[in-house]
Amino acid sequence: MTFDRDILAPDDPVAPDGDELPAPRASRRSMTLGISLLMTALLAAVLLVLPTPYAIRAPGPTEDTLGLQGADVRSGGSGEASGDGESATALPVVEIEGAETFDVTGELRLTTVSVYGGPGGDVLLGDVLWGWGSEERSVWPVEEVFPQQTTREQQQQVGQAQMASSESAATVAALTELGYEVPATLTVAGVVPDSGAEGVVEAGDVVRSLDGQEVTTHQDLLAGLDGVTPGDDVVLGVERDGEPADLTVTTGEGDGRAALGVLLDPSYDYPVDVTIRPGDIGGPSAGTMFALAIITKMTPEDELDGAHVAGTGTMSVDGQVGPIGGIQQKLFGARDAGADWFLAPAGNCDEVVGHVPDGLNVVRVATLDDARSAVEAIGAGDGADLRACS
Repeated sequence: MTFDRDILAPDDPVAPDGDELPAPRASRRSMTLGISLLMTALLAAVLLVLPTPYAIRAPGPTEDTLGLQGADVRSGGSGEASGDGESATALPVVEIEGAETFDVTGELRLTTVSVYGGPGGDVLLGDVLWGWGSEERSVWPVEEVFPQQTTREQQQQVGQAQMASSESAATVAALTELGYEVPATLTVAGVVPDSGAEGVVEAGDVVRSLDGQEVTTHQDLLAGLDGVTPGDDVVLGVERDGEPADLTVTTGEGDGRAALGVLLDPSYDYPVDVTIRPGDIGGPSAGTMFALAIITKMTPEDELDGAHVAGTGTMSVDGQVGPIGGIQQKLFGARDAGADWFLAPAGNCDEVVGHVPDGLNVVRVATLDDARSAVEAIGAGDGADLRACS
């Protein structure tokens, strides 16, 4: 057997009598390199599954407030919910009794954010890296999403309480927008520390008047404060232990208006029975879409006319749309649910610009009246003239 010396290196061993060459032994350098690569891969794998001090926000499920609870998630919109092998008829997300309602075409979708991490749940490094590289997700230090020393159960309780308050405010705002008067009993639940009400107003006081003007609705109180300059004194008429009392309170400032510095626990006497079923959704950010659903169902005209509109925003009893968290994730959730339009709180517009998914039209709304007008314009085909976030 002969060998081509142009192929073999000068130092390559050659079998003198044509026997096969022995297999080359791995050099120390190549073995070290292989072991290093293996250890690096193992270390990377371990790091990817290590918990991190972060939370991730991602698009959450949506719900058509004009439809049936959970119908889209559980049965593709058929309205038949199933569980444990049996079917049951799903209930409306918003149900109205005591007033005439009308058929509606189209959708008004509330949007949500899914949060991973926080109390009782760790986010892994691999998830964090994915979140940093995703347009739809955002990564936050846990303490910026969840208050410290808060358990997941406590967070859920807070979210449920916020949702209950949101339902009440949305109902009052919607019925007021429709021309109803909603009587209220405004009981003081507490006072804000270091406010003018501290040491003057007591828990259990029932608000009856403001500067001599009778207060029978929540709107009466807010309208009275609209004419007060923050820092001025007002006379708050209350009922305490069954007896009337006039209390002089120095106002502060809150949400751009004079504030009493009291925490109210309102009880409303609704002229129409409205039931809202939010399911497992918590927090206050669905208020605007709940209010719109009530108005749309109680309006003879089919204002949506088949349009698919999503949105978000808190709702106050006097019809103010408030900003929320996770607006960018909600935009993508709306797009994924097939919405063509999105109603965004004016206070979130700076977070919207530059983050709108293709095919989604965003409309800026500051009040319930803005939102209602937007729905009417979209249904009429005039959405292009609406004000966008810019």
